[in-house]
Amino acid sequence: MTTVAKPVSVVTTYLELPDRTAFRPWWTTDPDVAVIESRIPFPAFYRFLYRAVGETYHWTMRLNWSDEQLLDYLSRPSVTLLVMYVKGTPAGYIELNAESEEPDVEIAYFGLAPMFHGRGLGKHLLSVGVQRAFDDGARRVWVHTCTLDGRYALANYQARGFRPYKTTTETVVIPVYS
Repeated sequence: MTTVAKPVSVVTTYLELPDRTAFRPWWTTDPDVAVIESRIPFPAFYRFLYRAVGETYHWTMRLNWSDEQLLDYLSRPSVTLLVMYVKGTPAGYIELNAESEEPDVEIAYFGLAPMFHGRGLGKHLLSVGVQRAFDDGARRVWVHTCTLDGRYALANYQARGFRPYKTTTETVVIPVYS
C-alpha cells in the first residue's frame, strides 16, 4: 500500500446551542442501544474508539498522545466520555469537555463506527451528550464540524437545534492510500 499526501480545502463550521430551550432531542426506542459513561480512564479503549470512529474522517491528533497524556486528559473532571453500545458492542462515542472559564461545554469528539451509520443512532447519541451537558450545568454547548466529517453531521447538529456562528476555510493535507 502506498501513501501520498493530498492537500484538501476544508470548511469548518462552528455551531452552538445557546441554551437548553433550543435543544431538539431525538431518542431511539431500540432496547439494544445503551449509552454508558466510561468513568475509568483506559487509554487503549479510548484509542480503539478514536480509531473506530475517526479513521474514515482522518482523525489523527490524539493518536500520537502517550498513555500518560491520555490518562491525564481523561482523568480531568471537566471531561466526560459517553460510549454507545449496540447489543453490547461499542458503536461510537461522544466526548464532552467543560474546560472553558464560561459554563460552556464543547463536544470535542462525536461519532459512530461506519458499520453503525444509517440507523439514526447518531441522533440519539448526540441527544444523550447534549442532555448530559445541560444536566451538568452547561449554559451553552458548542461543536465544530468540517467537510471531512460524515455527510450527515452538519444536518444532525442543526436538527438538534445547533446554529452556525462561524465558518473557516483552510487547506489541510490528508493521507491517501492506494
